[in-house]
Amino acid sequence: MAQFVLTVAAAKRLIGKALAAHPTIKAALSSATLVIIAGTTNGYAAEEILKVAGYAEEFSRKSFFRGIVLPPGRTTETGRLPDESDFPGDVVIVKGIWQKGKTIFDVADSLREGDVILKGANALDLARKQAAVLIGHPGGGTTITALQAAVGRRVQLILPVGLEKRVPGNLMELAARINAPGESGFRLLPVPGEVFTEIDAISLLTGAEAEMLAAGGVGGAEGAVWLALRGSEEQLAKAAELIICQ
Repeated sequence: MAQFVLTVAAAKRLIGKALAAHPTIKAALSSATLVIIAGTTNGYAAEEILKVAGYAEEFSRKSFFRGIVLPPGRTTETGRLPDESDFPGDVVIVKGIWQKGKTIFDVADSLREGDVILKGANALDLARKQAAVLIGHPGGGTTITALQAAVGRRVQLILPVGLEKRVPGNLMELAARINAPGESGFRLLPVPGEVFTEIDAISLLTGAEAEMLAAGGVGGAEGAVWLALRGSEEQLAKAAELIICQ
């Protein structure tokens, strides 16, 4: 057994690298449509996947989001709250060709079985392997659009989400309380799909088994997670090289 600590950023990078090697995503890159909906974790996934597709130098994570969570009173480096003025669009790749500027809304109706959507999440129930998304748009935003394709036409929905977003309890029960008439603030929508965390990334890339054993830190390790890995010497060595390089 070996122990490793992953900062939030390193965890996102690890998830991104693993998704670029994910068999379903690799198949979609060559012969179907892959949609990476904008988000901070998905920004890392987009970087790694676009490297595979041959677009390594043409993508930036800088504005690849639709709303981000900041501490109270905090603004971006520009001195203002985040907006979508520089939003580049989601990443839509059709048979290996990046359709720059397109969004999930442009292509959702054309998606079919065999296509893949990556959609980030804001809450993770690790015990049940379930994820949920905060909803601010009255029409449900990109989540509802993705679900129409996933549920209506069997498009594969993958939900990259870091362990720092874990919450206790049942997300369905939590959503029922948060979404009740008379409540205020964001709504919460549990989403059916393939939840993909750092634990899944390590398994896919190294074959080692990982479990979370602690969390937290200071000096840049706020939100970090401690993982205990079990595997062969070769698997643990591969994991060490992969994690230390993040």
